[in-house]
Amino acid sequence: MIQAKTAEEIELMRESSLVVSRTLGMLAGELKPGVTGLYLDRLAEEFIREQGAEPGFLGMYDFPNTLNISPDAQVVHGIPTDEPFQEGSIVSVDCGSFKNGYYGDHAYTFAIGEIDPEKKKLLEVTKDSLYVGIREFTLGNRVGDVGYAIQQYCEGHGYGVVRELVGHGIGKKLHEAPEMPNYGKRGRGKKFIEGMVVAIEPMINMGTRRIKQLRDGWTILTADGKPSAHFEHNVALIDGKPELLSTFAYIYEALGIQSEEEAEFRKKPIAL
Repeated sequence: MIQAKTAEEIELMRESSLVVSRTLGMLAGELKPGVTGLYLDRLAEEFIREQGAEPGFLGMYDFPNTLNISPDAQVVHGIPTDEPFQEGSIVSVDCGSFKNGYYGDHAYTFAIGEIDPEKKKLLEVTKDSLYVGIREFTLGNRVGDVGYAIQQYCEGHGYGVVRELVGHGIGKKLHEAPEMPNYGKRGRGKKFIEGMVVAIEPMINMGTRRIKQLRDGWTILTADGKPSAHFEHNVALIDGKPELLSTFAYIYEALGIQSEEEAEFRKKPIAL
């Protein structure tokens, strides 16, 4: 059952989400060739705790780390390692926090140094599809409307849309109802209600939509070994419209990027 949140609960969730946003912004300046996932993981855990929060993923379902770090053909749920990142790679960093009884959870796929045009296009289309989906998160619409919009946009660019992994509701639990697939049919699925909060997270492959899992029980790979991208926001339904609780603004500040992509989903700008 979908759990609507009060205005007070949404503000607590906004702070949990911004803990993650600030953490990803801090990590953005560290993601360079030669850096390891384990190094980033240590930085993230310390930074989250300094903000009065707890790492949301650490120990969840027995996951051993603070971050999911998934380079290139890894889709999601990658376990941080001591293998250095390589120039030209793309790396999904998924982070969670738990503060004041509520979770925040979102992700960004970073370019390591200069990347080739094909990877750059994959990142652009996947991130654009996130906002395509968020625009459908309105009062009276349904889960299938979001999934359909993301699927049509990404498949229109020739990419594979992962079926087995989905977005989700979020609140006092990391994963709540409803599941939010990145594919679907218009008018199908649970109807959206005022006050609900979800994590919308396209997971888009350059090639086939099919995936496989490593023996570590966590890491998900593309079946054809081609790269995958992953972007995620936490979004509340307020006054019938989507409002972002998370932001990429801290990432963009660290990377020197100017962007107005979030403006339509905010009542006021993020104070950096």
